[in-house]
Amino acid sequence: MSRRRSSEVTEGDELPGLQIRVTRADLVRYAGASGDFNPIHWNERAAREVGLPDVIAHGMLTMALANRLVTTWAGDPGAVVECAVRFTRPVVVPDDAEGTLVEFSGKVAQRHDDGTVVIAITARSAAQSVLGQATATIALA
Repeated sequence: MSRRRSSEVTEGDELPGLQIRVTRADLVRYAGASGDFNPIHWNERAAREVGLPDVIAHGMLTMALANRLVTTWAGDPGAVVECAVRFTRPVVVPDDAEGTLVEFSGKVAQRHDDGTVVIAITARSAAQSVLGQATATIALA
C-alpha cells in the first residue's frame, strides 16, 4: 500500500466507496477485542428491553469501519490525525448469516497548507444515515 501524496488531492475528490457486512459473529469478536460486553450487542431481549429494535453494532466498531475507508484511501493507518463522529442511528444487526450491510463514502472537504486534509464521511445502513458530522483529518505525504 503506498501512501497518498498531498499533491494528488484536491477538495471535492471522492474516495472509493466501501461496503462492509456486519454479522453477529463480528460483534462477538469486537466485544472480545474491546472488552465491551454490553448485552445490547449480543442479546435480543436485552436490546428490546431498552427500546432498541434488535441487537446493535458497537458504535466504536462503526466508527472504526468508517476510518477503514479513510486509511485504505490514504495508504497509511498512521496518517489519521483526528477523527470525530456523532452516532445518529444504531446499526441493527439481524441474527442471520448475512448480517447487515454498512456503506461508507467520503469526500475531501478541506485541504490545508500543512499537508492535511479533512475527509467528510457518510455511513449508511438500511438506507439510513448512521453517523453524523463524521470527519477524519489525514496527514498526507
